[in-house]
Amino acid sequence: MNVPAIPRAAGANPGALLIRQLLEVPLAQFPEREIVYAGHTRLDYRRFGERVARLGSALTRLGVRAGQTVAVLDWDSHRYLECFFAVPMLGAVLHTVNIRLAPEQILYTINHAEDDVILVHADFVPLVEGIRARIERPVQLVLLADAAGAAAPAGGAGEYEALLAAADPAFAFPDDLPEDARATTFYTTGTTGQPKGVYFSHRQLVLHTLAERAAVLGTGQGHVGQNDVYMPITPMFHVHAWGFPYTATTLGMKQVYPGRYLPEVLLRLIATEGVTFSHCVPTILHLLLTHPLAAGTDLSGWKVVIGGGALPQALARAALARGIDVFGGYGMSETCPLLTLAQLEAPMLERPFEQQLALRCKAGRAIPLVELRVVDPELRDVAHDGASQGEVVVRAPWLTQGYWRDAAAGAALWAGGWLHTGDIGTLDAEGYLKITDRVKDVIKTGGEWISSLALEDLLLRHPAVAEAAVIALPDERWGERPFALVVPKAGQELDPAALHALLADCAAQGLISKYGVPERIEVVEALPKTSVGKLDKKAMRAHWTP
Repeated sequence: MNVPAIPRAAGANPGALLIRQLLEVPLAQFPEREIVYAGHTRLDYRRFGERVARLGSALTRLGVRAGQTVAVLDWDSHRYLECFFAVPMLGAVLHTVNIRLAPEQILYTINHAEDDVILVHADFVPLVEGIRARIERPVQLVLLADAAGAAAPAGGAGEYEALLAAADPAFAFPDDLPEDARATTFYTTGTTGQPKGVYFSHRQLVLHTLAERAAVLGTGQGHVGQNDVYMPITPMFHVHAWGFPYTATTLGMKQVYPGRYLPEVLLRLIATEGVTFSHCVPTILHLLLTHPLAAGTDLSGWKVVIGGGALPQALARAALARGIDVFGGYGMSETCPLLTLAQLEAPMLERPFEQQLALRCKAGRAIPLVELRVVDPELRDVAHDGASQGEVVVRAPWLTQGYWRDAAAGAALWAGGWLHTGDIGTLDAEGYLKITDRVKDVIKTGGEWISSLALEDLLLRHPAVAEAAVIALPDERWGERPFALVVPKAGQELDPAALHALLADCAAQGLISKYGVPERIEVVEALPKTSVGKLDKKAMRAHWTP
């Protein structure tokens, strides 16, 4: 379609959408707000802005130029937040390295991303030294140290704080970057093959930030304001900590970065720093609620978005009982990530508790600028009746445009012009999305589709069950059958027969199909987890498949 562009006056310069613009207003309007790195650093926004400039200057002195890649291996810290801004503001690419991957996978991502500089925390220096000889291009290593005397990598380019101290606090970042320049890259692990690189531009990150901000800013359930205190409990290497560090910065929030995720540290920070807003995966929230220190910690008024997996009703009940405003959200690495939030409008809070609980545990409704559909294999929409299932496909201005240096995988991701999430879900008449399973995890037994997530949610209602996972195992007669793994709560005993009876009763009530009741239920000490704390069903299938 040939549509004429709007006329532009001579000299008009609306400017590009760049990450540096996310920083200008909070530095001007909230210079006294704090950024805290637990046990190590406390600084205000004014000093933070200066340190971002110094980091830009220091990286430039190391030879970093537009288009080059700077990698970070660090715990959640103020340094990481500085990198979120300074590296892309130079026109360089920030590679947030997943420190929980195996060393060989980390080596692969460093080589595949073509890193030029690696900022490495002292805790990970031995890891980097162990793979350094096989890094395919020359790299400069910069030490990140929380205390003096930390072991530096041999032949490193210097220590982070020393480099910043010698750098220019008035460094001027370029203001003529193209908004479609690649700003960040990170790697997501799949069911097969090497990790895949997803990437995002300045324009995409700014638009995601503005949409996320529009979705969460306000009063009432599931909303935050400028006076909230933000602490991520999703690693900063994982999809930019769901984008919330950018959003929190634009709002001028006090921000608390906890370093390594230790339950006692997280609970202490919630209490001492007045944390009111976080996000995490279900396993982390469960870990915090069951920690001995939780009993003596006031968690009322804490707002928590749960993603990376369905929010089980049992976990939501436990959180709500402690006064936590807990609710679900949904997205994936390829979507930057946020797509939906399970917020409740004021009239919904007048509904019976069980109805509110069910809504909180859904993935939620699309945030601004997200087009979300649930479709059949021919990309036809299924009914919005809360029961008809299909694959979730999406479009939004910030979705990754492909996989870095993997055109074939990118084409498959975008088949038909929509990004395929690989999730099975339903939409109801109010627009709430419910994820019922991953395409690869749904159990197909005797022509029936059984949701592993629904079975897990029912198992978690047993008072002695701490964690539950359901996978499909091959079956000669039915094709596949569900197999349940459960972890008991501390000091509790579990009888598989009692759990089988629980599910059979749920089937009799019509909560699940009778074909969904597993014959095999096994009690285990722990469940395999992925590098970001999700249940690792790939590992479970590999271990328990005959």
